[in-house]
Amino acid sequence: MLRGELIERGLDAVGYLSIGDAIDALPQRRPDLIVIELRGQTPATLEPLFRIGVPVIAIAGANDSESSLPFTAVMRRPVSIGEIAQRVLATLTPR
Repeated sequence: MLRGELIERGLDAVGYLSIGDAIDALPQRRPDLIVIELRGQTPATLEPLFRIGVPVIAIAGANDSESSLPFTAVMRRPVSIGEIAQRVLATLTPR
């Protein structure tokens, strides 16, 4: 749903089912920004995303811990697709 919303807003959005799939695709396609769902992730699985050097926005639940990771933004559920899309656009738009 988020990918569709971002495409409707004029972005070239790509989605992956897993962090591993996204990392495997990096040699062919370097992203401008990453949006990640924290549920079920560990700092060790997320660490490779930060080495890419692009903003990372996390979607987190009340019990998800992200304090040790350098996210650009953390959005807590409940959050709408529109709110996430707005944050993505604001992050990508230079001020």
